[in-house]
Amino acid sequence: MPPERGARHFEGAQRLRIRETREHSDGLVACAEDLPDRNAAEQLKGARIFVPRTSFPTPEADEYYWVDLIGLQVINREGVALGQVQDLLATGPQSVLVLHQEVGGQTHERLIPFVSAFVDEVDLAAGVIKVDWQPDY
Repeated sequence: MPPERGARHFEGAQRLRIRETREHSDGLVACAEDLPDRNAAEQLKGARIFVPRTSFPTPEADEYYWVDLIGLQVINREGVALGQVQDLLATGPQSVLVLHQEVGGQTHERLIPFVSAFVDEVDLAAGVIKVDWQPDY
C-alpha cells in the first residue's frame, strides 16, 4: 500500500546549515549543505522546521506571521466571542483562520477567511482579532 499523502517519515532532530533559499509557488525551497540530493531531502518529509525569530524578515503593515496569530481570541464587531485561533489554512487565494470554541462541553470549529473584507483589526498586544462575522455563519 502506498504511503498516505503528507505522511510523516522523519523522527528525531537534525540541525541543517541552509546554503540557499528561494520562493517557489506559495512557499520556500531551501538547499541544505548537509543534504546531497533530493532523495536525502525527502527523508525529512514531515519534519518540523524551526527558524530563530531573529531570522524572520520584518512584516509589512497589515502582514502577520501565522505563529503570531495562533492562540489569539476572535471577537466580532458586537463583541461576541467566536473562538480562539488554533490554526490557519492556506487555500491559495487567501489564508483561513481555524477557530475552536467550547460550547456546552463540545468543541465547535469555525473557519473565517483572513482577508480585509472580514478582518477589521489584529491587536497582537491585546491578543485579539476583531472581525465582521456573525456566530451563525
